[in-house]
This record gives sequence, C-alpha cells and structure tokens, in this order.
Amino acid sequence: MQSALIRQAFLDFFEQKKHTIVPSAPMVIKDDPTLMFTNAGMNQFKDIFLGYKPATATRIADSQKCLRVSGKHNDLEEVGRDTYHHTMFEMLGNWSFGDYFKREAIEWAYEFLVEKLGINKDQVYVTVFEGDAKEGLESDQEALDIWSEKFPEAQILYGNKKDNFWEMGDQGPCGPCSEIHVDIRNPEERLKTKGSDWVNKDHPQVIEIWNLVFIQYNRKADGSLELLPQKHVDTGMGFERLCMVMQGKQSNYDTDVFQPMIQQLAALAQKKYGENERTDIALRVVADHIRAISFSIADGQLPSNNKAGYVIRRILRRAIRYGYTFLGFEKPFIYSLVPVLVDQMGMAYPELIRNKELIINVIKSEEESFLHTLSNGLSLLSKQIDTLKQSGNAKLPGSIAFELYDTYGFPLDLTQLILSENLLEVDLQAFDHEMQKQKERSRMDAAKVTGDWVIIDDATESTFVGYNAISSQVRILKYRKQVVKNKDVYQMVFDFTPFYAESGGQVGDSGFIKNDHETVEIFDTQKENNLWVHFSNQLPTNLEGVFEAQVNAGRRTQIANNHSATHLLHLALRQVIGNHVEQKGSLVNEKGLRFDFSHFQKLSDEEIYQVEALVNQQIRMNTTAEVFVNLPISKATEMGAMALFGEKYGNEVRVVKFGNSVELCGGTHVASTGQIGQLIIRQETSIAAGIRRIEAITADAAETFNIEQRKLIEGLKERFKNQTDIVKSVDALLAQNKELGRKLEQLHEQSLMQQAQEFKSEMQTLGNFSVLVKRWDTDMESLKRVAHKLSTEIENSVIVFGGIFDAKPVICVALHAKVVEQNKMNAANWVRELAKPIQGGGGGQAHLATAGGKNPDGINQVFELAKQLLAPQL
Repeated sequence: MQSALIRQAFLDFFEQKKHTIVPSAPMVIKDDPTLMFTNAGMNQFKDIFLGYKPATATRIADSQKCLRVSGKHNDLEEVGRDTYHHTMFEMLGNWSFGDYFKREAIEWAYEFLVEKLGINKDQVYVTVFEGDAKEGLESDQEALDIWSEKFPEAQILYGNKKDNFWEMGDQGPCGPCSEIHVDIRNPEERLKTKGSDWVNKDHPQVIEIWNLVFIQYNRKADGSLELLPQKHVDTGMGFERLCMVMQGKQSNYDTDVFQPMIQQLAALAQKKYGENERTDIALRVVADHIRAISFSIADGQLPSNNKAGYVIRRILRRAIRYGYTFLGFEKPFIYSLVPVLVDQMGMAYPELIRNKELIINVIKSEEESFLHTLSNGLSLLSKQIDTLKQSGNAKLPGSIAFELYDTYGFPLDLTQLILSENLLEVDLQAFDHEMQKQKERSRMDAAKVTGDWVIIDDATESTFVGYNAISSQVRILKYRKQVVKNKDVYQMVFDFTPFYAESGGQVGDSGFIKNDHETVEIFDTQKENNLWVHFSNQLPTNLEGVFEAQVNAGRRTQIANNHSATHLLHLALRQVIGNHVEQKGSLVNEKGLRFDFSHFQKLSDEEIYQVEALVNQQIRMNTTAEVFVNLPISKATEMGAMALFGEKYGNEVRVVKFGNSVELCGGTHVASTGQIGQLIIRQETSIAAGIRRIEAITADAAETFNIEQRKLIEGLKERFKNQTDIVKSVDALLAQNKELGRKLEQLHEQSLMQQAQEFKSEMQTLGNFSVLVKRWDTDMESLKRVAHKLSTEIENSVIVFGGIFDAKPVICVALHAKVVEQNKMNAANWVRELAKPIQGGGGGQAHLATAGGKNPDGINQVFELAKQLLAPQL
C-alpha cells in the first residue's frame, strides 16, 4: 500500500467517524513562546486543551508536520543511524475535545489498524498506565478493561510513568496513555522470543506506532496535579512507522516515503544503497534532512544565525557535511532533491509546490556558503595536524576542536576521523570543557522560570478592542510571575484590552494601566496561544480593581503608519517587478519597517525609485482603509487577498484593503493613507537566495531624514562655495585626491628604495651569508617590501627586521632563494621562533614571513635570538 494511500485512508476513516479534517499547522510556531517548532500533533490545539479558546469542532483529525531537533525531543544525532528516528516526521492524529474518551479512542484504533488495514492482531501489543504511588495515581483500569475485549492478557502490558503518562511539558495538560506496538520481526525471530519481551526496549523491529493519550489532568508549576473540567483525547501515530509496517519493511527508510530520494541521491553520488554502512547512513541522513529543511522554508523559516533559523541551518549543514565526507560531494547537491520531494508530497502539502523555486534557491545558496566554510575548516585542521606532527604532540587541543565544531560546523566525530587517519586524537576533556562553557552561556541567556497563573477572575474570555480604541476599562483576570535572568517580570491577562499583541510582524503595544492610586507601566504585549499577555515590571497593589488601560498613542500611530506602508509597498513591488513577488516576512515597529519578498536579483536604482514613487502616489491619494472582519476565507480569496508567508488562517479572516491593495491581516492600520505622510526606502539587500529585503521609514522619521539630508547638502554647498553642481565638485575633489595619493605613493616607494640602498652598506658577511639583523620602527608593509628587495638582489642574504609600530612589535624575515634551497632554512619557521619574546605568532612562505606580537619590551631579544638561530649554519 503506497504511503499516499495510507495517509488518505487514515483521514477518510476518521472523517467517517464524524471528525473534521483540518490541514496541518505550519511546522514553525509563531505565537507560542514555549515552543520553536511543532513537535507533536497536538501543538496547534494547545490553547483548546488549556481552556484559552473554544474548539471549532469537538472531533478533529489531521496529518501534522512535526520537527524534533531541540529540547527533550532531540532526535538529531540518532537520525540515519537507526531505522526509525527522524527530524521531520508526520503525525497522524485524532482528537476529542470534551466529546468521546477512552472507549471510542481504543475501539477506533483497533478497528483502523486490524480491521481496516489488516495488520495481524497477533503481532500487536498494547500498554496501559500501571499507576504511580508518589503521584497518587491509580492504574488505568478502564483502558485495561477495554483492551481486554480486543486482545488476550499476554498482549496487554503495564507501563510506568515514563512510558505511559504523557505530559505536554513541565506544566500543562497531561494524562495516562496507551501505546500500540507492532512486532515486525521475521517469523523465526518471533518464535524464539515473545514480542512482549521487547516492547519499549528500543528494538528496531518491535516498535510503537500509535499513542492514545487521555488528557484529564493539569500539571501545575509546583508539580501537583488537578483534574481538568473536561476530558480530552489526543492520539498520535507515526506515519513513517505505519508505512514500514504496511509495506512489510524492516526500516522506515526502505519505504516509498524515503526510497525515491535515497535512490536519486545514490545515483548522483554513484553509490549503491545497501552495500556500505557508512554510505547508507549518509544517504539516510540527507534524505531525512531534505524534508525537514524544505518544509521549514515552505512554512516561512529561512536558515539564519539565530533561534529557529539557526536550527534549520544546523540541520542543513549536517546533511551537507555527510554528503561531503561520505558521498564525495564537493559541490551543491541537496537542492537537486527538492523536485523529487515536491513530486512525492506536494499533493498532500501544496505549500511545497507553491514554494518550490524558493526552496531550491535557498538550499543551493546555503550549500555554496557552507561548502566554502568546510573547505576553510579543513585547511585550518590541516595546518593544526602539521603543527602537531612537527611538535611531536599527538593531541589536538580541545579549544581548536571546539572552534572547528562551533565556527566551521565540524562535528567532533568528523574531526576525530580525520585525526585518526593521521594517528592523532582530540583532547576530549578540554573539548567537553569548552562545550560545557557554551551550554552554560546558553543556559544563562535563556534562564527563565515561569510560575502558575494566579486566577483573580475565572472568566476565560479576553477580548481585544484595540482596533477601535486605544484605551478601555479593564479588570485583571489572572497573572503570573516570570523570573528572567534573576529579574522579576509580571504577566497579566485582562478581560478587555486595547493593547495589540505582537503578531504578523507587528510589534506589541506598550502603555500603562492606572486607577486613582497608582500607574503601572506595560512595556510589551505578546500573544501566547489565544491569550493577550501584558508584561510589566510590577503588579498593581489592588489586583481586583478596575483600571484604565491606555496604549502609548504616539507609538501606536507610528507603528500603524509603517504597517499600512508595507501593504502599499507590497502592491508597488508587484506592479514594478512582477506578480511573482510575495511577502516572505516583515518587521513593523515605531522606528520603521522591514519587508522581505521573493525576487531573484538586486533591484536597480530606477526600480527602487519607481516603487517609492508608486507608494507615495497612493499616500497622496489619501485612500481610505476598508476593513472586513469575519470574512469567509473563500470570499477573501475571491477578492484577491494576499496571505502572509508562513501563517495559518482559519475559516474566517480579517481583510485590510487600500484601493488595489488587499491583504489578510490582523494588524493595526491608518484610517487613510495620507496619515503615512511619505515613504523613503533606505536600503535594499539580499538576505537569502531569492529573498530580498527593503528597509524603509515613513511619517516623522521620513521628515527627519529629509531635514538631515537638506542640512547635509547645504553644508556641502557652503564648503564648495555654494556651487550648484555638488556632484561635479565632489568628483573633481576625488580625482585630485587620487592624483595626490598616486604621487605620495611614488614618493614613498622612492624613499623605501633609497632606504634599501642604505641598508646594503650595513650588511655583514658571516660565513657564506650576507646578513642584516636590524631594528627598524616602521609599518609591516614597508618591512616586507625592503626585506624582499634586499633578499632578491643580494645573493645568500639573510634579512631580519624588527621594530615597534603603532605601539605593537612587528618582525619580518626574508631569505635568498639559495639559502632556502641549499641550506634548507625556512623563514616561516624562523619567524615563529622569533615571535616568542614578543608573545606573538605569524607565518608565511619559506623565503618571506612576518609576525606580530603583544609585548613590545621583547623586541630587543628578537635580534639576539636571530643570531642564535643563524649560528649553527655558519
């Protein structure tokens, strides 16, 4: 049974059980500060489980894209080495929100697997929670009784809290669960030992495929459990594992989920899958990672150097490194697998089709960059190996191994492999010390402890009124304390709020709440699931009072100006450079706007001027904003509304329209475009392959910029005697400066050549050598040029210069070609020894080398040391 049919069979089955089939949420999470990526099927329903938002349907099913590469769900290092770990995977799930519970969940799971798909029930084992005395939890007798109607006692096993009590995290909804395992060992193995002996023992062929979670508790910050007002069901089945079972394979990677990519990659590498374990691991790693990377880019997360983007970059670089080391790829190759992935999964996930070219270009660009970095890292390691061999030291310093890991993307095992080929090893203790220091720095940077919500009013609804008002009367529904880097921060939820919570690229509002007795500053507003969370450094004295909430009006206006300008900018870009332009991210705050969009080449100056002119034309027309709320998504699509990259939209949406600009948007905007005043594009740059970025300012910031530019021009006019053609005057000045610079360089060159002639008379004959060891306080470039001239013109010459320049010691050694060839002397080796008194280092070629240092007081020792180095040659 093909994987696409298996996925559809699951969705069809639960649709028949009156479940609403919903699309997968983006794999990259936008509005949950506790999660970077969707790592389980339930993530998009978290606010329903927490009671922050009512369910749109009481029964739901889907196939959810998930990514597990960080935190406690970190499977990255296992990927490719075994048969079933993955970074990106699909989770088939069905949910009940206060509707059915254990009986239906268990019976339907049995029906689907055994009766619908035909899995041999004799090879199925199920587990139930055995209870936990410390938690005061009894065994799950109800689940046991239901399973007993389907399976004999020997196929029902008890599991401990680790295996059979599911928790969202340290806090939140949780409950007992039942796992379903399948024994896919061959008949001979099954006869030797019972499958029950291998359940939850990490046997690669006795695997868990489905987990039925019965959510009935809430874990509080103090560790205690409380019953939830409603019971829920959350199930998750590993799609890749189910395919392995249904296709009679012993590995997920042998199914049609991965084989098309593995075979394509093997052909590119001229390898055969199944012949060499190291090669096979590399093929599996790349085939797995291409999915994680492609889906992340399609969902709006580009590789970068921080947060979620850094995780994606790490995954991509791991794939590149495996291809480079074990498959022999020295040029970009991963991007060529994208069409195979799109053909295979595009029907189920159309975002792959829409973003195919973007995914290809971003991956190819990242590959080119990292392959260059890898090459530099190999060069560094090669030099370190030479140094170790010369010194007789067999251990690479841990700090160097860590630099290779942290800066050049070399995992420890790659460094160890290369070193072992040279009979060398890593100082593992020092490497671990460096790694621990980095982890400690990361822990300190991310140190955050969040307490439980303290309920003031048990009303669950929090209503945003900020579209129509910037102030309102509010009551505090609940609050909690968060300790961030040893500093107390308080988070509050109000019954009504005029504060916009950060979303869709627009920053959160600030302001204050006040009553007759006190004023409390709100410095930020964030959305956590479906809650508007207000951040403050203090709590009001009387938490149960009524407050006047006031948004910082001036800041809100500036933000609205910039947000509305992004809509006009988007339209203008499409008009000037083409309809292929799509928004790929934005940042809107009170200072300006940043707009990322798809385009494959730099905008010309003329194109930028045209875009700017079109936006300002719309501003001058003072077009009135039309806002449509609770509009069916189908109607919005008919209107031509543009969606924000990487966002998930519900069945009803909000549409903001300025003339021909029509976008799905939840942000705050100007009433009419005239308020924006003017837009000025400050710069246009590339941030990734196929992604450009425009940074611009509006309103007050644009006015200030214009005034500063006028002052600059007036100042230049004054300095150029009020000439009307400033550009011509500057060009003339630059030409004059260039000519003067050329003449100055000629004079400097003449001076150096004259100095070289004078130094010739100071050279001494020592044995067969003409030697000059001299202090000369000048810059390094001058030392090199004169030393090189003398060493080439005077046969058998040995030149050693040392001096102080700009308060730092510098050294230069130059040797005549015969000295290098016949006497086997090496300037690079000399300069490294001579640099020791000045606490420095350097290098170069055998005939010319330089060094710099930190200790000027050691410069005179350099000359004595030079004579000592020369003495054995005399």
